[in-house]
Amino acid sequence: MPLFHRTIKLVLATCIAISLAEFLHLSYATSAGIIALLSILETRRASLKTAWARLWSTVLALAIAALVFSLFGFHILTVGLYLCLYVPLAYKANLTAGIAPCTVLVTHLFLEKSTSLSLLGNELALFLIGAGIALVANLYMPSQDKQIQLYHEKVEQGLKSILLRFQTFLLTGNGRNEAELIIQLEQILQEALAIVYLDRHNQVFHQTNYQVHYFEMRLSQNKLLRTMANNMNKFSLETREAVILASLFERTALQLSRKNPGHELLDDIQLFHQTFRERPLPHSREEFEARATLFQLLHDMEAFIQLKVDFYEQYARE
Repeated sequence: MPLFHRTIKLVLATCIAISLAEFLHLSYATSAGIIALLSILETRRASLKTAWARLWSTVLALAIAALVFSLFGFHILTVGLYLCLYVPLAYKANLTAGIAPCTVLVTHLFLEKSTSLSLLGNELALFLIGAGIALVANLYMPSQDKQIQLYHEKVEQGLKSILLRFQTFLLTGNGRNEAELIIQLEQILQEALAIVYLDRHNQVFHQTNYQVHYFEMRLSQNKLLRTMANNMNKFSLETREAVILASLFERTALQLSRKNPGHELLDDIQLFHQTFRERPLPHSREEFEARATLFQLLHDMEAFIQLKVDFYEQYARE
């Protein structure tokens, strides 16, 4: 969430929560604002999950506090006893998100030296107002669609550049490279995944894994390209087989698209396998090693394209 949007949300939620609590003539109205402030999180799902946990944490805290204050009176040692009982239970029940705000509510009982139903209701109302206003504020989340689309274009352009670079290496018989483009693409993919994970957690009722799985698929492809780059470094011989394989890299680069299922490229690879099998056997050790490297590159390209085919078949409708 951009800092500007987050700041506006924090200010509005805090002020509205306090104003509403004052309008309802609740005691300690500012606590509603503090709870709203603490409940504005990065995503809708996180806010909803935390609010639910804090609700049960509030009920637990008020119940324990009412019990210990009724039995042992309103002393500082009683507050310590409350914490000794509440904190372990909160951790055990996975309600730790509510320890601080709920204890603030419990201190109101201590200050008022009362556990009356009206005061307990006042504290519960403060929580509901604060958490409720925060949830309403988090209904608005800036869309990430444009940024995600931009990352799609960056990733596809990055893959295209790498494949065309491989084509050049094969045509010149010079595979010396430092995989700079692959490293850059990995950084772009990590940035894209961070955004799509965040966007997915903002989808409370309608969720899809499409974008997450798309960039994960591209990340797997990039790892294959890194392996291919290492194998390319072993290649230093201009051969007819290298020219044939270079055409596959070029064809894949030109057809690289999110909408391209990749089935035709897989069919082309089968033809390349057939062509390699029909080529004359190597006559020297150097030719044999070059042929083995080229065959491994062909095998890796098949795995590269298969990743896209599998993804497309899973998400064809999307």
